[in-house]
Amino acid sequence: MVLAAVLGLTAACHVGIARTGTAPAASAAPDRSHALYDPSRDLGPLFEDVQLASLFEDSKTFADAEPLAPPSDIVAEYARVRGDGGFDLRAFVARHFALPAPPRPAAPSDTTVAMEEHLRALWRVLTRAPQGVPSRSSLIPLPEPYVVPGGRFREVYYWDSYFTMLGLVASGRTDLVASMLDNFAWLLRTFGRIPNGNRTYYLSRSQPPFLGAMVGLYAAATDTARALAYLPALEAEHAFWMDGADGLAPATASRRVARLPDGAVLNRYWDDRAEPRPEEYRRDRDLAQSLPGDRREALYRNVRATAESGWDFSSRWMRDPSDLRTLETTEIVPVDLNCLLWYEERLIASLRAIRSAPGDLAVARRFEAAAAERRRALLAAAYDSAAGFFYDVRWRSGARVADRATLAAAVPLYLGLATAGQGRAVAARLEREFLRPGGLVTTLDASGQQWDAPNGWAPLEWMAIEGVRRYGRPDLADTVCARWLELNRRTFRTTGRMMEKYDVADPSRPAGGGEYPTQDGFGWTNGVALALSAEARTGRPALPEPLH
Repeated sequence: MVLAAVLGLTAACHVGIARTGTAPAASAAPDRSHALYDPSRDLGPLFEDVQLASLFEDSKTFADAEPLAPPSDIVAEYARVRGDGGFDLRAFVARHFALPAPPRPAAPSDTTVAMEEHLRALWRVLTRAPQGVPSRSSLIPLPEPYVVPGGRFREVYYWDSYFTMLGLVASGRTDLVASMLDNFAWLLRTFGRIPNGNRTYYLSRSQPPFLGAMVGLYAAATDTARALAYLPALEAEHAFWMDGADGLAPATASRRVARLPDGAVLNRYWDDRAEPRPEEYRRDRDLAQSLPGDRREALYRNVRATAESGWDFSSRWMRDPSDLRTLETTEIVPVDLNCLLWYEERLIASLRAIRSAPGDLAVARRFEAAAAERRRALLAAAYDSAAGFFYDVRWRSGARVADRATLAAAVPLYLGLATAGQGRAVAARLEREFLRPGGLVTTLDASGQQWDAPNGWAPLEWMAIEGVRRYGRPDLADTVCARWLELNRRTFRTTGRMMEKYDVADPSRPAGGGEYPTQDGFGWTNGVALALSAEARTGRPALPEPLH
């Protein structure tokens, strides 16, 4: 396999592997999380009491606060004085913690400039320097600069960063792309995974594994040889996702790996903890209190696994779209997750073959075989030929979750995993059922959750646009692109902001749903808008031909 062909999967389409060829570096990565400040662990009852007292509208505020003394000293003083008459918890917190600054507009609003000019100026506002993190902070210091999404999101987020990078490349900022890749490689060396974000309370989970896509994007924008530097990181990430695969019996699962009844090994989302999320502590605990005690741990696990998916929350993961307590994310093999791992496997195989050091070719063959087996298994399990659509799969039974059509079905097109006929069928259904005045709707269910109708999200719009273009529907790609960009521009002209998500069914309304107000900033919206704008301006596809 030629490396350029793999990277050509797209400057934006890239994916992963199976357990057969993992690198020693992955299992050897030390877990240094015990040495870092973790608020829910280190503050114990104080953390719970503050969160349940609703001192802050957003639970993330206290999770991001910085203790002004050693946490053990603060906890000891709290235990000593909490029973005193007239004790004031709010005043105690104010004395002992520095609160994060409240979210502020990402940049001064100037609607007289073009949206693209505004977006390029935002990179400076959203970039964070690597130094200056206090020792007692839940923020994990990174060695290189990075871009945050904006609003309440004061840290780098894993899968967001790929779509942010699209805009950085369009802006000529490959230097910042390289810095962010180096940070992710550092996280893998340090913790054996890329966490949801660089906060200690995110270390128990990751997010959709876009590292391969990032490496491919960077190499295509600069020099394909630069991808070789990230081979150890790619193999470490693959080992993280495949941990537990060995010895699984049919219809069983371990951590992020599941074996279907037919013996195929695919992946699911998971979290290593089964407790309330620190950043949403009050909400999670209140939800669990409405269930019998023996069901709460499973709920916490599913809530956290859904956060790892990035789609938090959506009817995609719920047996009853009106009841968040029916989350079953850990029971589901997601089609998009496995597409990403398929690409990563192919990329690793290609890089090993190109490097061709002793033992590389044998490892390359194992990864290539693993990728071929994953593709075979995923097409058999997830594609419904009668419906012409990809669905998630229940790993216990092997049955498709065919009552929940979602925009995740576009990812096999984006990454080039679908056959030509499957790609055409999916594109036709997206046009027929998902197309709205502002772009493509995320699901067909208006549940009130933010990853459902009527909302559209930049990462899914991008993958769907480029996916249908790849499979012979440039007309549909151009239609969705034009509608999405017009929605972005209209909102910018009206508000001076770029939003985290948009209402694509009624572009005159702000998007709703979710655990927090719609945020502005916004990293991945900016990146996708710049990439689509560049593509529309030049008339040339932003991505090379797909990998076959």
